[in-house]
Order: sequence, then C-alpha cells, then structure tokens
Amino acid sequence: MDPMTDTLHVPVLLEPILARAAGSTRVVDGTLGHGGHAAAFLAIGAEVLGIDRDPDAIATATTRLGHDRMHYLLAPYASEEAVRTVEAFHPDFLLLDLGVSSRQLDDEARGFTFRPGAPLDMRMGPDAAPASEWLAAVEESELQHVLREYGDEPKARRMASEMVRRRENAPFLTSDDLVNAIRAVLGHRSGPGDFARIFQAIRIAVNDELTGLEEVLPRFRQALGSGGTLAVISYHSGEDRVVKRAFREWASGCTCPPAFPICVCGLLPLGRAEPRKAIVADSDEIRTNPRARSARLRFFRNADAT
Repeated sequence: MDPMTDTLHVPVLLEPILARAAGSTRVVDGTLGHGGHAAAFLAIGAEVLGIDRDPDAIATATTRLGHDRMHYLLAPYASEEAVRTVEAFHPDFLLLDLGVSSRQLDDEARGFTFRPGAPLDMRMGPDAAPASEWLAAVEESELQHVLREYGDEPKARRMASEMVRRRENAPFLTSDDLVNAIRAVLGHRSGPGDFARIFQAIRIAVNDELTGLEEVLPRFRQALGSGGTLAVISYHSGEDRVVKRAFREWASGCTCPPAFPICVCGLLPLGRAEPRKAIVADSDEIRTNPRARSARLRFFRNADAT
C-alpha cells in the first residue's frame, strides 16, 4: 500500500511530516482516522500507536493496517487513558491531525454536514453528546461565546438569541433547523461558507476540542522526552493559536517580566519550534486534496539531554 496514493484517505502535509519523522522508531498518531499518516509511519519502519475516539475509525484502520508494529487505542487523545498509554509507549515522534476527517464529513449519518435533512449529531466519538442535545441545553451566553470565538461570527449575540428563541418552539434536530436560524440572522445571501463556519464552531464545542488540546499539549511534549518531536496540524484559527502559543512559551524559557533587565527565573528553553512559522500546503497538494487548503502544520522539537 502506498500512503501517498491510497484513495481511502489522502494524508494532509505528508511530505514535511515524513521529513521530520525520518529516523523515528516509535510514533504516536493521536488522531488515527482511517490511517493515512499511520500507514506512512509504518512504511518508514516505525512502531506506531494509533489513537482515536471514533470506533468506526479504529475498525477501519485495523482492517487496513493490521497488527504488525501497529497498536490501537479507542479513546479521545486528550483523555487520561490516552496520555498514560502514550507515556508508557515512550514515543520519539507524535502527530495530532486535528479536526474532522473527510470520511466523517461525507457520512451524512454522522451529522457533520449542512446538507439538507442531515441529523444534528457532530460527535467524533460516543463520549460526547449530540449537537441536538447540546443546542437544547447550552446557555445563551455560552452559545454566544462559541459563535464568536470558534465561528468568528460578528453577529454572535443576535444569532445566539435567535437560536434560543427558536428552540423554545421546536428542537434543533436536523441541519435545516440550524441553517434556517443562521439565515434568519445573516439573510438569504448567506451561503455554504457561513454554514460551514457556524457548524464547525458548534462541532468544536460539542467535542470540547480546544480545551482538550490546550490541556494535553504539555503532557505530550513531556512524554516525547529528549529530542522528541511533536507535530500538530490544525484547520481552525483557534486551534492554531493554542498550538502557536504553547510552542512559543516552551521555546522562550524565561518567564521574567519584560521590564526585568536580566533573567532571574533561570528557566531554560524546553526546545524549539522548527520552523517558527506554520507550514501550509502548496498549490499542487490543494488541487489534489482540497481539505489541505486550511491546514497549518507546526513542529516542536524537545531539547536534547545535556
């Protein structure tokens, strides 16, 4: 199987990831999906731990990749079970490919799409509540926060109020219910870009994606040990901000206030982000894999032992 041409799943930004993973012997794919990146790690001779919260993804990847040098864990990557398993695995390279997979998006029964009649589910795994239940229970202030911070929605306050008003008359059960609420605020000129942005915001909240990411990054960095590399692909500005901020703090070391003339804390950098700017897909990759258009890849390499 060639991971570069396999049609089951086209791995995003595979070439720069493999360039950084060269020489790695124990790799964690913390968001296994259907195994595109994991297949490439196996192909370079690494032993791989694949983690995913989606039972369907684990089942598909197991059928595809087998068990030779391949280990599986059904759990959210930010869960305590996943962190402990990663620590015991002693990896030297760890990848998080955030967001929702193309196959999840294409499966209307999973409820990630705004295609007419799709159920409002959006769960990446059975550990979360469906979007329909989240929308029925969320406080208006929290909904406003989600729409503004995760969806970059300038009319977040009005939209949250409209959604709360509508749910008092009828529950949000299908994509049409949510699309109609969006159109009621943004007007009939609103389109797929607006729907995708708001659906993504609610998906992030339903799966608690940003909170888990922020909490687990330092623990994964520590699990990698001396010289290990953490790679993160993000598709949302909020995700990328979390990753960028963490990598910058780890690389800076010193926590003294800027007004201090010299460092008194004595903290050394934990490693370095390399390169400092995010890597993005080139035009050729975007043409063959449109999902790569919004991808931002960042690496952090732990300092070597002294």
